[in-house]
Amino acid sequence: MLTLLRTFSWQELRHHPWRNATAVLAVMLGVALAFSVHLINQSALSEFESAVRSAGGQPDLELRGAQGRLDEDLYARVAAHPQVALANPVLEISTFAIDAQGRRRPLRVVGLDVLVAAALTPQLVPVAAAGADRFAPLAPATVFLNPSARQAFAGQDELRLQEGLRAVPVRVAGTVGAGGGPLAVMDIGAAQALFGRQGDLTRLDVRLRPGIARAGFLKSLQLPDGVVAGAPEDAAQRVGNLSRAYRVNLTVLALVALFTGAFLVYSVLALSVARRAQQFALLGVLGLTAGQRRALVLAESLALGAVGSLLGIALGAALADAGLRWLGGDLGGGYFPGVAPRLQWSTPAAWMYGALGCAAAAAGGWLPSRAAQQLPLAQTLKGLGWTGAASPRRQLLSLSLVALGALLALLPPVRGIPLGAYLSVGLLLVGGIGALPGAVALLYDRLVPLAGAHLLPLLAIERARRVRESAAIAVSGVVASLALAVALTVMVASFRDSVSRWLDVVLPADLYVRTAVSAAMAETAWFSPELVAAVAQSPGVRRVAVQRTRTLLFDPALPGVSLLARDMDDPARALPMVGAQAVPPPGAVPVYVSEAMVDLYGARVGSEFPLLEPLATAGRAAPSFFVAGVWRDYVRQSGAIAMKRDDYQRLTGDRRANDLQLWLADGADPAQARQAILALAQREGGLAGALEFASAQELRQASLRIFDRSFAVTYWLQAVAIGIGLFGVAASFSAQVLARRKEFGLLAHLGLTRAQVLGVVAGEGATWTAIGSAAGLALGLAVAVVLVHVVNPQSFHWTMDLLVPWGRLLALCAAVIAAGTLTARLAGGAAAGRDAVLAVKEDW
Repeated sequence: MLTLLRTFSWQELRHHPWRNATAVLAVMLGVALAFSVHLINQSALSEFESAVRSAGGQPDLELRGAQGRLDEDLYARVAAHPQVALANPVLEISTFAIDAQGRRRPLRVVGLDVLVAAALTPQLVPVAAAGADRFAPLAPATVFLNPSARQAFAGQDELRLQEGLRAVPVRVAGTVGAGGGPLAVMDIGAAQALFGRQGDLTRLDVRLRPGIARAGFLKSLQLPDGVVAGAPEDAAQRVGNLSRAYRVNLTVLALVALFTGAFLVYSVLALSVARRAQQFALLGVLGLTAGQRRALVLAESLALGAVGSLLGIALGAALADAGLRWLGGDLGGGYFPGVAPRLQWSTPAAWMYGALGCAAAAAGGWLPSRAAQQLPLAQTLKGLGWTGAASPRRQLLSLSLVALGALLALLPPVRGIPLGAYLSVGLLLVGGIGALPGAVALLYDRLVPLAGAHLLPLLAIERARRVRESAAIAVSGVVASLALAVALTVMVASFRDSVSRWLDVVLPADLYVRTAVSAAMAETAWFSPELVAAVAQSPGVRRVAVQRTRTLLFDPALPGVSLLARDMDDPARALPMVGAQAVPPPGAVPVYVSEAMVDLYGARVGSEFPLLEPLATAGRAAPSFFVAGVWRDYVRQSGAIAMKRDDYQRLTGDRRANDLQLWLADGADPAQARQAILALAQREGGLAGALEFASAQELRQASLRIFDRSFAVTYWLQAVAIGIGLFGVAASFSAQVLARRKEFGLLAHLGLTRAQVLGVVAGEGATWTAIGSAAGLALGLAVAVVLVHVVNPQSFHWTMDLLVPWGRLLALCAAVIAAGTLTARLAGGAAAGRDAVLAVKEDW
């Protein structure tokens, strides 16, 4: 019997390779996408963590300033503490260096005490080049490059580093062994003098004496306000936390292909079981139990899943390697700048995603295996077919799943991941598809009186009404795929529309000028107050608004927060506000926080925000800061705080600027305005290419172009989902009509022509896909609401407005109905021919 069963399954797999190959392809694509995303994530994050470890060394703890700076006096107190074995002051600076082609290249400069570095940060110990002075590590304006920097500035014995808009020359005297992006090491005193940062530190690396507990030491140290203590691995954790939501959502999106692949396996096996129904019945008569028939179909689904998973793992590794080469390790989201990771294979992950592929195939084979198990043997041997019946209990269960899915969408995130929302989406889809038989019966009961006077429509509707379970199964694939396509379409359209309207608010000026491309470089690439005043007086410029950008670190486990000190007379017009504003009490400094600040730090409107109090420099009284409003920010996922520049300058004395917004006079030529500003910058010794210009229209187009490129994969997934759904409809219709050859033959004997029989089949296909499209549209809109109002706010801490592109959705539904009708007619053509007439004789 075992040999017979093996031969039975093998013949089915061998004689219908195209259908089975399609199921294998669906599983392969799902596994490949999910596995490649995992490998890219793992490789990039691992490489970044390795670079952080090599540059951070092995101290017991790090002390950092929340405002990005530490007072040098703290170093003397920490170094003299009896529980401290070693303390190394560090000054980290992100700047630009000019390469051999005259281009600005990002470079991270680390100034440290080279005499202490060997014990705490051995990878940062300078190694002088052959023939160099042995005291070169202590020399002024002298740097030592890591491998990435040596490659970026190959053959250059001297570098020019940007400070403000000027270029300061430094000598390359050797190397360091730290990994990661381009890095230069120099003596801390030389770095402070070179960049005008005397008395400033970025962090203190501290190694405690043996047996000293970190918590007790920090308590005895009594750190001043604005100083945070953390571990060296906190830098990697900050980036990991920032990119986690992006990585998880990307993985979930890739697993959509596996979800739709399960429906394709279902369609293929449903067709296979329908074709072999009489063979299964004969095996049952010969002694094959119902459980064994079910196990046989499940084994076939697992075989398809195993082959697809094996091919998917190989394809996924190739896609990951190509993705790392093209994306440079930043996953398309800019989370790992300067990191170029190599592919890191993971055997456990390969097994896990291979098992997911097999599980998806087994899930797709579950219902066909149940159909094989429940075949009525005598009825099936006579070729009468069997469709099953809808169960009221099953309908109740499906509706309960939908209700449970709606409730799960209300749950808060778990460690920043919207697990409840993901479960909600899954239950809405499964429950909605499970409730289809009831919806089909309800609709057909209403249609029967309308078609009573028309024979062919009545035949199509009456039969579909009697076999509503089969009708629901036939369209389940198109419901799942269409629902996902609708949800993704609505989500992307809503996001794009919200970003477009957000750009209208944040880009009010005619011309934008900047010198720092990131908040990290804002401390070294800036405009002087004199240059800003000169730009305001230049010909053609009507008005200038200034922005100063700084990075604040409130929590060592979370990424830095951007502080934006801006010229804004009316914050309600200058910022895309969300909700009502509050009036600050007398003497309080109003600040306006992004939505991420509300979720991450509890900065709600009308409350005080004491974390900003250390912003005031020595000699200036620290006021209270009042959250006067919340604004929407689609750039800074980790949070941003906006305040008036006058308040910032009064508290800090910092008059530098990083961004300029220019309103031009009527009739002024933007090109001439650019040339005038460049001339002013060069007069102050500015670097060629240190300024970047863009109009509001250019920034808007670039932003939307980046947005469209980022979501290109979702459009491809929509096409794959729809294709799989339509193939599922075709396979289901084929299964139905092959089991109905005698019915078609009887209709032919009663006088219906072949065209009329095909018209009945096409009518069934049209009504079935119309119901499937309506159900898919409804479920897709429900899933879209969860994606827009739950997944995005919980994952990325920003909100958006729901936009339903009705024209695009209705066109998509119409295309699905037309394609479903056509596939139904084509599927019915093979079963409505002469063989159908002869099949009636089988019962004579």
